[in-house]
Amino acid sequence: MTLDDALAELRAKAEPGRAEQMAAYHKVDRPYLGVANPNTDMLVREWRQAMDLETRLMLAHDLWQTNIFEARVAAAKLLTQARIKPSDESAWDLITSWVPDFDSWAIADHACMAGQRRLTADPTRLDVVETWITSDHMWSRRAALVITLPWTKQNHPTQAETLARDRILGWASTYVTDPDWFIQKAVAWWLRDLSKHDPDRTRAFLATYGDQMKSFARKEASRHLPA
Repeated sequence: MTLDDALAELRAKAEPGRAEQMAAYHKVDRPYLGVANPNTDMLVREWRQAMDLETRLMLAHDLWQTNIFEARVAAAKLLTQARIKPSDESAWDLITSWVPDFDSWAIADHACMAGQRRLTADPTRLDVVETWITSDHMWSRRAALVITLPWTKQNHPTQAETLARDRILGWASTYVTDPDWFIQKAVAWWLRDLSKHDPDRTRAFLATYGDQMKSFARKEASRHLPA
């Protein structure tokens, strides 16, 4: 499948008036086709089944370069799967190459979902993610927490998973005074998800750093903590 073929299939799923609504909602100046996310997902599932890894990587790269909203979402979905054989190194490299381009939460979150699978497949890649936390690019800093959300979810973490969890909480602690809403929201999101599986660590973080966080972020972080 070529880029032109993929764009033609996406455009065929566009709904009248939806592109204008999406542009108003996402507030980022880029082309929108007006395709609902479930339809993009359906198309990408068909594409993944019909092409080998090298072709998928090429198509994902080309779709991303268009800067079209649905094309970037489709690019991320093409690489969102638990196992990529024989090697996922090229997929990881492509996903991380996109991080400096992040400029909206929706596209960034789709790309980070693809990155989460590659990161959990090889946790040594946390070394790469750690370089993002001091970036001047806010979306890169935010991505460091979004892409590591799988470490909030283990009920019985291994020693390595516990060490990674504490490492990422250390990153979050450097964000608590950041005034940007998206950064505060990312810290709150990480803590909120962690609280469902490790309430003690969440309470300890909030006891130490909660006073430095925005009030809405503290409230969101503690929303699921047991009374």
